[in-house]
Amino acid sequence: MRVQHLGSSLRAIVMTGAVALTSVSAFAQTGQFHINVASLEAAAAQAGQQTTGTTRRLSMDDAVHSALEQNLGIRIQRIDPQISDVGVLQSRSFWSPQLSTGFARQTQTQQAQDAFSGGDITNISGNAGVSQVLPWGGNYSASWNNARGTTNNTFTNFPVNLRSTLNAQYTQPLARNYGIDQIRQNVQNSKKARELSDIQLRAVITQTTRSVRNAYWDLVYAINNYKAQQQSLELSQQFLKDNQKRVEIGTLAPIDIVQAQAEVASNEQGVIVADAQIKSFQDNLRTLILDPGTPNFWEIVFDPTDAPAFEDQVIDVEAAVRNALDKRTDILSAKNSLAQSDINIKYYKNQTLPDVNAQVQYVATATGGQQLSNLDLGNLTAARSITSDIGFGSVLSSVLSSAYPTWTVGVQVGYPLGTNTAQSNLARSRLQYEQAQSQMKNIEMNVITQVRSIARNVQTNQKRVQSARASRELQEKKLEAEEKKLAAGMSQSFFVFQAQRDLAVARVAEIQAIADYNKSLVDFQAVQEVSLGGGGGGITTAGSGAVQTGGSAIVRQ
Repeated sequence: MRVQHLGSSLRAIVMTGAVALTSVSAFAQTGQFHINVASLEAAAAQAGQQTTGTTRRLSMDDAVHSALEQNLGIRIQRIDPQISDVGVLQSRSFWSPQLSTGFARQTQTQQAQDAFSGGDITNISGNAGVSQVLPWGGNYSASWNNARGTTNNTFTNFPVNLRSTLNAQYTQPLARNYGIDQIRQNVQNSKKARELSDIQLRAVITQTTRSVRNAYWDLVYAINNYKAQQQSLELSQQFLKDNQKRVEIGTLAPIDIVQAQAEVASNEQGVIVADAQIKSFQDNLRTLILDPGTPNFWEIVFDPTDAPAFEDQVIDVEAAVRNALDKRTDILSAKNSLAQSDINIKYYKNQTLPDVNAQVQYVATATGGQQLSNLDLGNLTAARSITSDIGFGSVLSSVLSSAYPTWTVGVQVGYPLGTNTAQSNLARSRLQYEQAQSQMKNIEMNVITQVRSIARNVQTNQKRVQSARASRELQEKKLEAEEKKLAAGMSQSFFVFQAQRDLAVARVAEIQAIADYNKSLVDFQAVQEVSLGGGGGGITTAGSGAVQTGGSAIVRQ
């Protein structure tokens, strides 16, 4: 009678409150349900098998270190500073000296136009020069020109003519291009671009490290969730065996076997899903920390060695905000942009000044060669003698000793009439600077909002862990009590199943809360260096992915 009473009560509960369980009973009567259970048992067994491949024990520090060396995003970003270095060298190359040299030989047969012209003329010339724009805006040029001319014209006084000239010139801007010019503007901006590439590299490293740490905790969560699902499965399987024994001895209705089988099937599905989640998180972590060219890349399986510990920590929000305003890469990038705008304003303001240049020029020249005596016009056939023969060495000596110098000193002034391009550029640069200042304030406000939001996430997840842990402990006691009541005949299998489900949910909730708490700590550290996207983010949940090392605003109790 007692067995019949329990069976009737349970059927009433199933009919009124559990439609799905009634369907399971119908399947059981046709025998089809046991086939489904067998299929799920096979799938669960396959999910629980050891994954083939190379198993690698991995700590959190090992994962981060591997990502810093092998992550493709970091490797790509590390090239940017090298490209910026080339840009700096290119902009500085305009200060390099420019050397020039040349050699020429010219021959000419001149047609006679009168009694005194005509003959063959040969000129040989060689020159060398150097010019340079100096880093302080001045520029100089120096050239050395030499020539040797010969002619067979009878009436010339110089059948051989040697010439040498040394010419040096220096120009110094006194207004426009004095403090800054286009070359200095480009050099200073290229240096700022180099600094920006370092900031961007640091941001990528921080974001990737954050991603690795969160992916690591995701994998740990998935593995612990799989273990919790297995515990639930083992518990339901043991309860099924116990119910089968109770039915055999007549202390339990046969319908309770169907309910136990349904519970086993449900838990087997949970094991299969948990196993698939592990594989997904393995793939995520693998792509973050390994080079795709690694042998058997997709066969490597990680075995995390760090447990997701829970430690109460005091969050100093104000210290975190100060740290973020000082170190955040988006703020540093904005400051870098403002610095470049300052450079451009300084340059365009300078370009509105008059063009005043001081110039100094020095020329030393000398001639030599063969000089014949004057022509006797009364006797054109009279022999002519060489009155002087000055060699090239004497000519060069005269040039170097400044025997015949010429000095020129002057000032050139130029000023455009009306509005010029420099004034337009200056006006636009000032407006852009004001815009950038407003953007900076907006970024700072977003940074403060985001840091405070992530700090609240840490505090919320901390409370979630405490609540979930207490809930799990209570559910364990509840299940234990229901099992004792059932054994004493004071409860029903339905309530034991419900307690098992509640315990499974509580275990998973505690595992997830601990994982989320550790991930929120990672985010709190990272948000002090990089933007995490959005205006502050929500509560961290397992499987959300991504990470980094942070500031000192976390105080361990």
